[in-house]
Amino acid sequence: MNIVGAWVVPVIIGLILIFGLAQGVKPFDCFLQGASDGLTALIKIIPSLIGLITAVEMFKASGALDLLNYALSPVANFLQIPSEVMPLALLRPISGGGTIALLDRILNAVGPDSTAGRTASVMCGSSETTFYTMAVYYGSCGITRTRYTLIAALAGDFAAMVISAAVVRLLF
Repeated sequence: MNIVGAWVVPVIIGLILIFGLAQGVKPFDCFLQGASDGLTALIKIIPSLIGLITAVEMFKASGALDLLNYALSPVANFLQIPSEVMPLALLRPISGGGTIALLDRILNAVGPDSTAGRTASVMCGSSETTFYTMAVYYGSCGITRTRYTLIAALAGDFAAMVISAAVVRLLF
């Protein structure tokens, strides 16, 4: 199986090149055009990403995440969400990297087979980094009015948080 895995990508790239040449397409020119378009998109979204990353780090460093976690602990208890998972649920819509670090911390503290570990894992797999995604997609297109996107996406994140905890309780 390792041999197949090692050859899949080179074979696919080779097939694409052969197919392109057979169609009369200049693969290197297409590659350069794609790279140029990628850099143009990167230049458009860099300001949004820098602002988002700065805001996330300020949010965590200021203690606001801990304060919000403490304030929402009664709601988490009512919804039967493990208290260890609440910081992850709050940070998930904002930061993917920060969430993975929190997931690692949760799994090391309580174990992957615990209710909190399972809930955190399901939550990471079933929710999205809403603000990052909006910054990238809307930033690359130049959209400034997001209308109802943020509300709908945060409602989906909230549903993922609640349903993750319920499914883990139900199945385990």
